[in-house]
Amino acid sequence: MPRGAHPDRPLLNPRGDGSRALRLGGPSFRGSWLRQDLGLLIGAAGTSVVGALLVWSATHESAGTAYLVRHLLNTAIGIVLAIGVTRLGHHGLRLVAPWIYGVSILGLLAVLTPLGLTVNGSRSWIPVAAGFTVQPSEFAKVGLALVLGLVFADRWERRVAPGTRDVAVGWLLAAIPAGLIMLQPDLGSAVVLGALAFVVIAVAGAPRRWVLGMAVAAVGLVVAALTTPLLSDYQRDRLLAFANPSADPQGIGYQTRQVRLAIGSGGWWGQGFMEGRQTQAGFIPYQLNDFIFSVAGEELGFVGAAGLLLLLSFIVVRIFVVAGRSRDAFGRFVGGGVGTWLAFQVFQNVGMNLGVVPVTGLPLPFVSYGGSSMFASWLAIGIVNAAYAAGHRDRV
Repeated sequence: MPRGAHPDRPLLNPRGDGSRALRLGGPSFRGSWLRQDLGLLIGAAGTSVVGALLVWSATHESAGTAYLVRHLLNTAIGIVLAIGVTRLGHHGLRLVAPWIYGVSILGLLAVLTPLGLTVNGSRSWIPVAAGFTVQPSEFAKVGLALVLGLVFADRWERRVAPGTRDVAVGWLLAAIPAGLIMLQPDLGSAVVLGALAFVVIAVAGAPRRWVLGMAVAAVGLVVAALTTPLLSDYQRDRLLAFANPSADPQGIGYQTRQVRLAIGSGGWWGQGFMEGRQTQAGFIPYQLNDFIFSVAGEELGFVGAAGLLLLLSFIVVRIFVVAGRSRDAFGRFVGGGVGTWLAFQVFQNVGMNLGVVPVTGLPLPFVSYGGSSMFASWLAIGIVNAAYAAGHRDRV
């Protein structure tokens, strides 16, 4: 019988001594690490740690280390989720994409039932246990990115350009969760889904007239939200107060003024970690969520806030680089959708802290306190890392 390698009986290592190559320090072990986008993973982990410190500073006077511990726990769970998604791989992600999308739709429906919890005029959360809540709109972003990537990758791989029917299906898939989110109402998350769908459909090669038509429709939706009873009075005040904080001096106008004062007082180098006057006095409501960037601006100054933006920018740019280099359409489309989602949220959150865009309540990815946002952000990292791993295996 031949002693060489056989397709049904692979040679374990060239020496033929029966030891496995997959051991600590062996070539297969090193190769498994090379198939991870370590820069993306380290960037996301570092940003999450910075977020934990900012959350701690904003809450230690009133809650000690409680929020710090929760934020770090959320980060650890998020990393585990990202690893699990990466291990699932592209083939597994394509299989589960419809299920993730479907579960997210069920979650959005459940929010509108008595199971949902209303906070600040928006019915967006489902209480779980021990004070923890789930926000289905965050996971809807993951589900939509995956299902759109699946739909258009199938056409692309068969070398068939997306037609009217395909584009209509794509926008329908986006309109269902966006419509349910608007019923909460949550204009910010709905616009994120619209931007995500717009980029994926455009990159997939949809006819230009459809792309431009849907862009006009999206603008019309935003205008309707501001001029009709589609949003609650509280939500509309949040959107309009950025232009004129004095219009609501006791509500969102007060909050936006305090945020601007905190960031403006930081100067170049900041007032010092845990030394910010506005932050430590608790003058900014919900600072650990929507306005966490103001902690960086006040206590770390322009230099520290710019450093945080560089970290977030690195994550977004790296995601687009991985998507652009992906050798399969699924990785390219999903990566483009994920990058758009995170980029839009960073722009919106930082913009509303600086007072240049309306307040929509979107969290700052990896930085703001909140389990659902953290889990969804790390799931996004896992999805992109799976695309990177798939491309590396193809090259190897």
